[in-house]
Amino acid sequence: MTIDFNHLEEVKIDGFKGGKGELCMRSFADEKCRIMHGVLRPGASSGLHCHSKNSEILYVLSGVATFYCNGEQEIVRPGQVHYCPMDHSHYMENNETEDLVYLAIVPEHH
Repeated sequence: MTIDFNHLEEVKIDGFKGGKGELCMRSFADEKCRIMHGVLRPGASSGLHCHSKNSEILYVLSGVATFYCNGEQEIVRPGQVHYCPMDHSHYMENNETEDLVYLAIVPEHH
């Protein structure tokens, strides 16, 4: 199966999960997994959230992400992955002057 983000509708979200600023996202989901291409604008963040029934793998394509996972700060650069295991909490910020572009995969664990 090929997922072409160029053919999926872009959704603009202000304050994703209680964060601040704009996130532009194109996503595919079925009952087992959600796959997203996201662009987090400079100065924007997601809100703190817990992955109670899933985990998240986030691969940075461009820009720099600052993550806070279980209270620990991580800086993630292009070519690196942030992993948030099931039953852990995290949020991300774009503290830079360029867009943060990433691919996120959220597999369900029921």
